[in-house]
Amino acid sequence: MAVHSSRDPNYEARVRASFAAQKFMATIGASLDRISPGEVVISLPFRDDLTQQHGFLHAGVLGAIADSACGYAALSLMEPAAAVLSVEYKLNLLTPAAGTRFVATGRAVRPGQTLTVCSAEVRAIGAESEVLVALMQSTMIAVRDRAGLRD
Repeated sequence: MAVHSSRDPNYEARVRASFAAQKFMATIGASLDRISPGEVVISLPFRDDLTQQHGFLHAGVLGAIADSACGYAALSLMEPAAAVLSVEYKLNLLTPAAGTRFVATGRAVRPGQTLTVCSAEVRAIGAESEVLVALMQSTMIAVRDRAGLRD
């Protein structure tokens, strides 16, 4: 795993404030568990209203927590004036998402001035097991000097 350093000494507070402002994460009940330069962990307890027709956590919900984990991993390395947006991502669903809690770990793989390539793993945690259920590869963009965008 690569070790990164942030260009923002207040990266943790900035990531936490941005996450708190993201209404969709609050809607689904996700929480920000851990932040370090280039790595962010987001967790989500299982909820029946977030499932698909077979009772597994919906792929869109898995993608949302993985995307946010990647975005915040990238943001943690950016300078204070930059905001982050997703450019693209690919999500591999490896097995049905069954568990009591889901944990997405996003990591900056290749940070750059403008684009940062990230990856995420999403694990389903059960009473006696932990299963890798999804992998994401994504590209995030640093946006600067654009009205209406913050962190």
